[in-house]
Amino acid sequence: MRRTDEGLVPETDGWFVLNASEARWFDDGPLGHFTPFAGDVRFERAGFSIAVLEPGQPNGLYHREDDQEDFLVLSGECLLLVEGEERPLRSWDFVHCPPGTEHIFVGAGDGPCVLLLTGTRTPGAKIFYPRSELAARHGASADPETDEPDKAYEPFPEAKPTAYRKGWLPGA
Repeated sequence: MRRTDEGLVPETDGWFVLNASEARWFDDGPLGHFTPFAGDVRFERAGFSIAVLEPGQPNGLYHREDDQEDFLVLSGECLLLVEGEERPLRSWDFVHCPPGTEHIFVGAGDGPCVLLLTGTRTPGAKIFYPRSELAARHGASADPETDEPDKAYEPFPEAKPTAYRKGWLPGA
């Protein structure tokens, strides 16, 4: 592990153990905070991260992709925007999104929501950001719709490395 001002960062693709409160986190501005656990190179076959959302914060833009994604609400409350519907979620709700499922999460309730996010990574897999009135009401819709992540996120600041803040994770 390499120690940085923002936390520990894996330096190789070998095995490791890393406590989330000691990992490097990212401040994604209006899209919350997250740690991908990976170093400067993403995990090759599966993505795995924890996101912390304040009420009203989406964790990204409404999208669908060619890969499977799964989510677990670890604490707090959020809204799941999925296939044009809005579903309230609370601690320990699990969400499975098969390939092609349009979705995004928005923090809700009185305090932060902590989400565990995981998904497969297939070489050449595509992602699409559709225009969605529902997601737009929550600041989570691409405009215009696109299949290019850089274009979809152009209006947002680049995520900046940050250190873990006490209180983000229950019990940490």
